[in-house]
Amino acid sequence: MDEALDSRPPVRALPRVIAVANQKGGVGKTTTTINVGACLAEMGLRTLIIDLDPQGNASTGLGIENRGLETSMYHVLMHEVPLENCVEPTDVRNLFVAPASLDLAGAEIELVPAFSRETRLKRAIEAVLGDYDYVLIDCPPTLGLLTVNGLAAANEVMVPIQTEYYALEGLGQLLRNVDLVKKNLNPTLEVSTIVCVMYDARTKLSDQVVQEVRAHFQDKVVKAVVPRSVRLSEAPSFGQPIITFDPRSRGAVAYRDVAKELHYGPA
Repeated sequence: MDEALDSRPPVRALPRVIAVANQKGGVGKTTTTINVGACLAEMGLRTLIIDLDPQGNASTGLGIENRGLETSMYHVLMHEVPLENCVEPTDVRNLFVAPASLDLAGAEIELVPAFSRETRLKRAIEAVLGDYDYVLIDCPPTLGLLTVNGLAAANEVMVPIQTEYYALEGLGQLLRNVDLVKKNLNPTLEVSTIVCVMYDARTKLSDQVVQEVRAHFQDKVVKAVVPRSVRLSEAPSFGQPIITFDPRSRGAVAYRDVAKELHYGPA
């Protein structure tokens, strides 16, 4: 059955703009952005992924070659090129990506003296918001001006947390920065969703971390946990989300559950 035919209403009014952020690197942030986006698209929801990370992994992970792009998020932020000019379709129906290029690394410095530097992305998204149900912003693993732009443009923040030692390291700083952006730039911003990723059922530590995260963040934590999976790690090198690379894998099942809960709320 097409999930788009589900009669339940979404938990929040559409469109939703969600920044995916965690200042700790290697926590599955881009993997989560790509795969939640693909699962939402599979449900019939038009979804745009904005790649704000100069490494461009969200772009290449969806099959978009990010070298030699005529227009990228760099041009949107620095030269006020309309966002729609840089959006590329992907092989997944309803899923689109606004790719990053290596030039974006320089934008962090170039934005410093720029006029209204923190809200450039917000204005760019507002022009296309009527075209999408979801906009997911893949933020860099730093707390510079690119991430501030992502947080200023979003209504919500999704935080992937790896179920490993030091999982909550740096999270306090991220929450403080979200609070700063909320007070100064974006009063509607909130951390709405925590996703536990890289779960290893063979270890007690993974269980302990999940319990600790649930105790701390309560109903913000998605019920589905995403397992550590070789197939999830392999998919980006083929330029595919897990639902097309290996649609029956544990990772695909988990990310479908995350997307359903994000859209409809807990079952």
